[in-house]
Amino acid sequence: MASPGCSQRFHLSVLSLFFTCFLAFLSSFPFTTEAALKRYQFDIVVKNVSRLCHAKPIVTVNGRYPGPTIYAREGDHVVINVTNHAQYNMSIHWHGLKQFRNGWADGPAYITQCPIQSGNSYTYDFNITGQRGTLWWHAHILWLRATVYGALVILPSKGASFPFPQPAQEAELILGEWWNSDVEEIVKQGNKLGLPPSMSDAHTINGKPGPLFPCSEKYTYAIEVQWGKTYLLRIINAALNDELFFAIAGHNMTVVEIDAVYIKPFTTASLLIAPGQTTNVLVRADRSPGRYFMATRPFNDAPIPVDNKTATAILQYKGIPTTITPLLPFLPAPNDSNFADAYNAKLRSLNSGNVPLEVDRHLFYTIGLGSNPCQSCLNGTRLAASLNNISFMMPKVGLLQAHYFNLSGVFRLDFPDRPPTAFNYTGAPLTANLGTLLGTRLSRLAFNSTVELVLQDTNLLTVESHPFHLHGYNFFVVGRGIGNFDPAKDPAKFNLVDPPERNTVGVPTGGWTAIRFRADNPGVWFMHCHLELHTMWGLKMAFVVENGNGPEESILPPPKDLPPC
Repeated sequence: MASPGCSQRFHLSVLSLFFTCFLAFLSSFPFTTEAALKRYQFDIVVKNVSRLCHAKPIVTVNGRYPGPTIYAREGDHVVINVTNHAQYNMSIHWHGLKQFRNGWADGPAYITQCPIQSGNSYTYDFNITGQRGTLWWHAHILWLRATVYGALVILPSKGASFPFPQPAQEAELILGEWWNSDVEEIVKQGNKLGLPPSMSDAHTINGKPGPLFPCSEKYTYAIEVQWGKTYLLRIINAALNDELFFAIAGHNMTVVEIDAVYIKPFTTASLLIAPGQTTNVLVRADRSPGRYFMATRPFNDAPIPVDNKTATAILQYKGIPTTITPLLPFLPAPNDSNFADAYNAKLRSLNSGNVPLEVDRHLFYTIGLGSNPCQSCLNGTRLAASLNNISFMMPKVGLLQAHYFNLSGVFRLDFPDRPPTAFNYTGAPLTANLGTLLGTRLSRLAFNSTVELVLQDTNLLTVESHPFHLHGYNFFVVGRGIGNFDPAKDPAKFNLVDPPERNTVGVPTGGWTAIRFRADNPGVWFMHCHLELHTMWGLKMAFVVENGNGPEESILPPPKDLPPC
């Protein structure tokens, strides 16, 4: 809370100025901190869970769904031992942590490690350097992140604080999806047919769908608030395949952070969050004391089916009887592209002095759907997805190991910088010649080189939005637009002053997004669509970032307990 005597109501421009001045103050203050060691034990176990009148066994961490929250401070050393008691292979990704020189702790199966086999353990050992805020962790193999996920909360280092008034309390809200049937069996069935697996049966907030679903009255998450106090909500989209709107009935939210990076605060009635993204908001409990629904449902402006049901949780004022029916918030229409564009335009960094102004490497990747022959499939074809017409094939050993130990025959370093053929990417739908090339092809980046990557959606089969996640890095989102990217005109409109910095970004339906980053983290780093369906179909690739000069700019040696393949 603000100190006594300070105004409790902030005009946005004043709050923005407060942010900027406070960060400048923090950067000049000589804080001395001692790193703490934080240890966690993750036991991967199968547990019976009931939702929507259906009970089923699900894979969990420590029997919890969602899994436990990891708490640490900036500068801490974190050690998490994962022991796999389930029948599936397992790996855990610490989404958004940069893992400097330490890809061995990043977690994507067959990219930076082989999976942890049933009955075995692996210890993720990493430092949290130069990051604070809300991130998350999730399984990074098969579709197991449907139930294996949790929050990762990095508090400011001791002596530092938030660049906004201290909230009275915090809460994590993890948005997810629920299937009544076994997710892995649904995926296997879809693959046999060459078609998408069936969509989820509900969305969830902290694993609970809320009372708008059958048998769900007791499966509702609630936060109790006290009138006049301000609360920090750490919101995470852990859904597998849906971008989501989120709103709280009767209350505005002040957005203060995205993907663990502080931003210029702005107030909104609703927010948009893509799979993989996190958003921190301040909410002031200053409305008529009562019960208010917090609600989430998909944003989808493409001609594809989604689970369009609304999940709810409850904001409950202290002293109000639970018998009172909560009010529902207004959410944008499911296909409200104008809201999505306007919301994304408001995201601006507080301090973007690290935006690369000169670019060493220009990359242009087209995103496409397609289909390849499949003799055993229903229609003789299987749906595929590709970047620059290449559907990525997962290797049998970890790419980072293959790179570090110079193993031949695992991957090629010839991923193309641009598509093989230029065409009207977002014109009339193309439904012929939809075959894709298959390969484990990576792109090599020189250490400390600056990279600009334009991700261009295409109308191969259909246009669609795609949230892309780059492991090992944050990047600056310098531009986005609808239609085809114009290299002669669009760069002049790039925001190189205060672009948002993130680790996961949406490519708009029938449009493009441009990002920039400095390749200063050596290793093998995965980049993929965070829609699990598209990742499964091949919408992924990886960068090999070369070592720099000397050991401080080179990949760390692998740990002794790195899982074998």
